[in-house]
Amino acid sequence: MAALSILDLAPVPEGATPADALHRARELAQHAERWGYQRYWLAEHHNMIGIASAATAVAIGYVAEGTKTIRVGAGGIMLPNHAPLIIAEQFGMLASLYPGRIDLGVGRAPGTDQRTQRALRRTPDSAEHFPQDVLELQALFGPLQPGQAVQAVPGTGLEVPIWILGSSLFGAQLAAALGLPYAFASHFAPDALMQALQVYRSRFTPSAKLARPHAMLGVNVIVADTDAEARVLFTSVQQSFARMLRNARGLLPPPIPDIEAFWSPAEKAHASNMLACSFVGSPQTVQTKLEQFIDETGADELMVAAAIYDQKARLRSYQLLSEMGIAKRAVQAAA
Repeated sequence: MAALSILDLAPVPEGATPADALHRARELAQHAERWGYQRYWLAEHHNMIGIASAATAVAIGYVAEGTKTIRVGAGGIMLPNHAPLIIAEQFGMLASLYPGRIDLGVGRAPGTDQRTQRALRRTPDSAEHFPQDVLELQALFGPLQPGQAVQAVPGTGLEVPIWILGSSLFGAQLAAALGLPYAFASHFAPDALMQALQVYRSRFTPSAKLARPHAMLGVNVIVADTDAEARVLFTSVQQSFARMLRNARGLLPPPIPDIEAFWSPAEKAHASNMLACSFVGSPQTVQTKLEQFIDETGADELMVAAAIYDQKARLRSYQLLSEMGIAKRAVQAAA
């Protein structure tokens, strides 16, 4: 059994606007809350016309305001782009407005290209300070210390839950050393998944935040009434990954009947490897494959991405997934 959560990049479909994408995100979160999903995360990306969640804290606030019980957070904030104090203030504000519902997942990738990184006034070596920045964040969310001259207002004393995100062994090692929950980006970078899980679990040091390891794994899941219908819906994701390899990112494309006519053999091989942790098909097909994946990885939680062009089909996919009976509400300290 594993808890089910949602990762939403707020994709902007062709023919739509960023405002449309954010309205779609809030609508999905409202449904997900009723369907029993654990949390709803949005992610920071910059200078990408197909992703509407660049101002991630603002997007989180919009979704949290439209929901009542589901946890809402960042999956994640790219910490090298920001001063820890700014993030502590932003998420302290969110935690004050929506107490007990805000998560902060942090990663050390820039979430953009080098030119945009320069526009963000960050330098390429910013990621080298990631462990220190995480510790600074923890301190800013902790109790006010004697003589502490700088504090997050609001933020101090709120103990906003911090997750370490990663797609390599670095994040696994850091999460283990700090005794924090760990989220692995296997939905687009699955190669080091099993090794990272082994490192995280074997080196985990219990902390005041978490008594035992809690691993959340990113997966792409698209469910429809039939395998054929789901495979067609999945072509939107496949096209997006092929375009990324062509350095031609854009809006989320509508599905097409024949993906083989769209990409080259090399693009297919590369994109398919990146999308190896994808589960596409009818409820019966997806349930069998997901249960096998959970058994193999021991995942405590699945963070489900579904970049589906049509909003009704996207809602239907998440509803069918919620009805499979593979999820449970997480009870670990990470929740």
